[in-house]
Parts: sequence; C-alpha cells; structure tokens
Amino acid sequence: MIKVLTIIGARPQIIKAAAISRAIRNHFADKIKEVIVHTGQHYDDNMSKVFFDELGVPKDDYNLGAGSGNHGRQTGQMIEGIEKIILQEKPQCIILYGDTNSTLAGAIATSKLHLPIVHIEAGLRSFNKNMPEEINRICCDHLSTLLFSPTKTGVNNLAKEGFKLDNKPAYTIDNPKVYHCGDVMYDNSLYFSEAAKKKSKIVEQLGLSGKKFILVTVHRDVNTDQSARLNALFEAFQEISSAENINFVIPLHPRTSKVLDEHLNPDLLKSIRGNSLIKIIPPAGFFDIIQLESNCSLVMTDSGGVQKEAYFFHKPVIILRSETEWVELVEQGCAILADTDKQQIKDAYSFLMNKSRTYGIKYPAIFGDGKAAEFICKEVFEQFST
Repeated sequence: MIKVLTIIGARPQIIKAAAISRAIRNHFADKIKEVIVHTGQHYDDNMSKVFFDELGVPKDDYNLGAGSGNHGRQTGQMIEGIEKIILQEKPQCIILYGDTNSTLAGAIATSKLHLPIVHIEAGLRSFNKNMPEEINRICCDHLSTLLFSPTKTGVNNLAKEGFKLDNKPAYTIDNPKVYHCGDVMYDNSLYFSEAAKKKSKIVEQLGLSGKKFILVTVHRDVNTDQSARLNALFEAFQEISSAENINFVIPLHPRTSKVLDEHLNPDLLKSIRGNSLIKIIPPAGFFDIIQLESNCSLVMTDSGGVQKEAYFFHKPVIILRSETEWVELVEQGCAILADTDKQQIKDAYSFLMNKSRTYGIKYPAIFGDGKAAEFICKEVFEQFST
C-alpha cells in the first residue's frame, strides 16, 4: 500500500478531491491510503465544511488554519505547515489540485523535500501572468512528476513549454510524465447530478420553478477590488434584468459581499437591492450549485470551474474576464469573452440566448468519459508502488 498526501484549501479543490477520494474508497482501498491536509485557505463553513459534508470527502487529517491575508503571509504559513506534515507522514507522493495559493505552497514545500508531486488539472493557461492563479499553476506544473491534464489543449500547452510527451519511466521532476486524462469535475457532475435533484430545493426556495434565470458568480479580485469593473458588471446585471424581465441569482463569496458597499455607486447599490429580479444569496453548496447550473438559462462568471460546470450541463456562458483557461468553450461557440464591458455583456447575452433558442449549441464531449479519477489513481499506484 502507498500513502498519498492530498492538499486542499479552496472550494474547487475540495470538490475535485471528492472524485479522487471516492475512487480510492471504491477501487483502491487496499492499495492507496489518503491523508488529507486542509490549508484553511477557505475557512468559512459555506465555502469549505459544507462541501466535505455534502460530497463525502473524508474529514481532513490536518487543518493549517491559514485563513485569508496577503499572498506572501498566507502562502508562507502554508509552506511551513505542509513541510512539517510531510516530514511526519512520509508519503510516497503529494497530490495537488488546480492553481490556488494552497497549490503553490504545496508545490514549494514538496519540491524542497524532493518528493514527487501529482498535479491534477495540469497544463491550463490563461496567458495572463497578472493573474495569481497563472503563476501558481505554471510553478506547480514545472515542479511536478506526474501531470494530469483534463484536455488536449492543456497537453499542448505543456508541450510548448518544453515538456516531452514521450518520456519513459522512471518518472521524476526532471523526467515528468504528462497525461491527457479527462476532468475529475466532469466525474463529479455525472455522479452527483441525480443526488442534487433530490437533495437541493434551492430553485423552489428562490421562487424560480419554471422561470428563466441567469446564474452569476463573481469572485476574482481583479473584478471585486476595482470599483470601475465591479460597477460595470452590476450595471449590466441591472439593465439586463430590467429590460428582459429575467431573474438573476448571484451567490456571493463573503469577501465580495463586503466590497459591494465599499465599491458600488450608492445609487446603483440601492437599485440592485431594490430589484426583486436580482437575488443575492450566500455561497451555495455543491448540490445547490448543480441545481442552479442545470436549471438556469445562461451563466455569467469569472470562475474557471463554473465555466466548465455550465458546459457539462449544456448552458451558454458569458465569461467576465478578458481571457480563459478553457479556450475550448469559446472555440465551440458556447461561451463568449466579454470581460467587464457592459455593452459586450449585453450583446453576448442577446447573441447566446438567441443562438441557444433558435439554432442550438453543440456540446461535444471534450472533458473525458467520467472516469478520470479512476485513471489517475491507477497511474499513481503503478508509478509509486515500486
């Protein structure tokens, strides 16, 4: 049996870890022992604990309690804590997900101790190094031994950066292995979609049964911390909801909720709060998000994960950024990059709603077969069991 150390810290990583934990529990219980480290990057119960409870992720063995803060302080605290745990647990490898500060901290701590890193969701690139996530994912990829990319585009990105796709064992940080494996989030969406229908009543609770609505998520600091960008977004939401008589559902990260008072024009904020069509709610659990995504007419988001989840449920997406890691969605014509330009958002809404209604949008299976987690566990065991 091998021991793997899984490091998670943010909502998307907890959800991704659910797929791997489930695959270990169902298919590799006699081969892989998983130790879970929660950095505490997302510490609010609605952003963290609820996902452990809903998704059946085993309780974390360690919680570093890093909390929020400046990148350097937060990441440094995580590195120190992860290093101590690695030395104590002595795992065969470390599993990291995505592109958060928890990912970066895990990559730095692990590489300094000369242990192999397994990076799930490798190869994604926005080609915008002003995004902290871009720095984190690039660093993690170049410190990893096994790189599992959800898409062919991710594999191609790694090849362009000098990764050799035909390396032979034994795999190391200097001789890494790149895989095209499909997306563990797609695994989860397939697995949990039926349960969500039974367990989530959020659509009914919001009074939206049988009604058209738009799901919006906004959390990136480039949007929340710049007054002009945040105002442009909420002006677009207000104008579309009023002109089209369509509901908006906006689950807000606790941090984003706080900055509305600080950054939004007072008249706009008053209009938003007085608009019965705009429903600002606390962060939603995974089952609730699945129900909102599967029942909405369209998604507007600056989240990479929500872009994908919308695709899984065949919903058109307006991306509230100037670039995306998931270029396939734009290439397929089911997503439009609008950034925070109010007119572009309104034009994208009109185009996608009309196209979806009149012509339909094709959603080819570009994220695998729903068994990515099993494939990853099989490869991890085979590579590190000898």
